[in-house]
Amino acid sequence: MSDASIEAEDIPLEVVSDVEQTWQGTASDLLNAYVVVPGKILLDDKRAILGFGIVLTYVLIGTVGVWLLEPTQMWAGDRLEQPFQSMEHPLGTDTQGRDLMKLLVFGTPPMLLLMLSGGLFVVTVGTLVGTVAGFSGGRLDEALSTMTDVALTIPGLPLIIVLTVTLKPENPVLIGVLLGINGWGGLARNLRSQVLGIREEDYVEASTAMGVSTGEILLKDVLPNVMPYVLYNFMSSMRGVLFTYVGLSYLSVLPWSVENWGIMMDMAYSNGALTSAAMVHWIIWPIVMVAVLSLGLILLSQSTDKLFNPRVRARHQD
Repeated sequence: MSDASIEAEDIPLEVVSDVEQTWQGTASDLLNAYVVVPGKILLDDKRAILGFGIVLTYVLIGTVGVWLLEPTQMWAGDRLEQPFQSMEHPLGTDTQGRDLMKLLVFGTPPMLLLMLSGGLFVVTVGTLVGTVAGFSGGRLDEALSTMTDVALTIPGLPLIIVLTVTLKPENPVLIGVLLGINGWGGLARNLRSQVLGIREEDYVEASTAMGVSTGEILLKDVLPNVMPYVLYNFMSSMRGVLFTYVGLSYLSVLPWSVENWGIMMDMAYSNGALTSAAMVHWIIWPIVMVAVLSLGLILLSQSTDKLFNPRVRARHQD
């Protein structure tokens, strides 16, 4: 039989599936891959359930809570009313009669917003610089590595203090970016070392040989391998922004607000809350808010590695 007599449909490589993927099927696959399976994995981890519950509670406080409650005013209650004495002021009041629960609630939205913006800034810049430097090599790698080294040598806290005092930011998003401005260097350095090994893998070399674009290789072959580490750093960066914000607020470096948890601690300390039993609740509640939120982020970060484990995902596939 001559080559001319061989029909195209007889060649296996020329056979095309008659089944077309509908948009409903595509949407179902995406929903299963990015919502259902991750949800099942997290529900099997007690740490993830507790961490997610804590973070979700803070999100509800910062959204529904500020909608249900009215901002507190001076002398809204008696001076230094103790907690759990009345339903009107369940967490007590400060020396000027302000309701502590309302102060904590209305201080939550800017806190969450700046934590999110700071964490996103750190992981976006760190991931971009680290993956591109590790995969590209050559002069671009040298330039990005030099920029990373410079960022790592700059003292973080003095830089943040200088920038906040100079710019005097009031927008929570801008404050979060400034607080995380020096946190991407370590992530970029570690990601570069990981990507240097990943780019030598057979499947990455095969994609390169087939002419797949660098951007597509980074998105489909490189990033999935480093995402557990990126997510862990995202949670850690949010915690770092939280602690830095509260600390600088306590030192009155950032814009002053009575709803700010750090300002509440500073005011309570200045009035002698550490030595007076009648005032101790004033400083305890903002500390509890910071500690519990930090715990929730730690628990979530410890459980994110399972989301990208192929064996764990395979066990939860439908």
